[in-house]
Amino acid sequence: MADKGEPASTPSRGFYRKGPLRLRGDKVPEATADQRLLDRGSGAAWAHEDPWRVMRIQAEFVEGFGTLAEVGPAVCLFGSARLHADTQVYADAREIARRLAEAGNAIITGGGPGIMEAGNLGAVDGGGVSIGLGIELPFETGLNDHVELGVNFRYFFVRKTMFLKYSCAFVVMPGGYGTLDELFEALTMVQTGKVTSFPIVLFGRSYWQGLIDWLSEAPLATGTIGRPDLSMFTLTDDIDEVVAAIAPGPPETGPDSGRAGSRS
Repeated sequence: MADKGEPASTPSRGFYRKGPLRLRGDKVPEATADQRLLDRGSGAAWAHEDPWRVMRIQAEFVEGFGTLAEVGPAVCLFGSARLHADTQVYADAREIARRLAEAGNAIITGGGPGIMEAGNLGAVDGGGVSIGLGIELPFETGLNDHVELGVNFRYFFVRKTMFLKYSCAFVVMPGGYGTLDELFEALTMVQTGKVTSFPIVLFGRSYWQGLIDWLSEAPLATGTIGRPDLSMFTLTDDIDEVVAAIAPGPPETGPDSGRAGSRS
């Protein structure tokens, strides 16, 4: 395990993850489970196959619930898989995760490389539980080496449920479409009251300011969002402010207390 301050990288493993399977060479499928689920094709075979997929989807929910039910207060950290150990954002994500772990939180990431790896490494630095929730993708090779508790999912919607249910806050580092997807999923859940008391922190003013300006100039100006919707998140460059915005999770009084999913 890398010492604090030592750059970490994820080595190429040369294999493909498909749920609990590890595949290589011509065993790698041409389509992911999500692709097959969403592709109706030209015939009616989907009408007979999809009901059976419900069993696999149910199994993923059961596996996720069973694995994460007792992790305690946790913070999700999101960010790009393309920003690696030689970037300042990686260093910042690692330090944020370390500080939050020292405050008593587990750290949950998507389990991949880049900022996700930094979050898992920071959790280890801080003595917290390092959790990775992976997803079957054609261009990624599994969980990074700093994940201590990992679950690989076939279906995005199952994985996204786990992020929301078992975290008490989101920290959103610079990232691409996947990061934006998780950010707006969380904002929608807060806006519609599906989750409450759920801090969302955007780290990196220069990265996020353009998006916030657009939200003010277009959606807010045309009335498609309201002024309170722009106060559902904190924008900062200050790691101290991130930690202050996310208090350690409350003491648990039941199987779901202190988690987003219990606040619906």
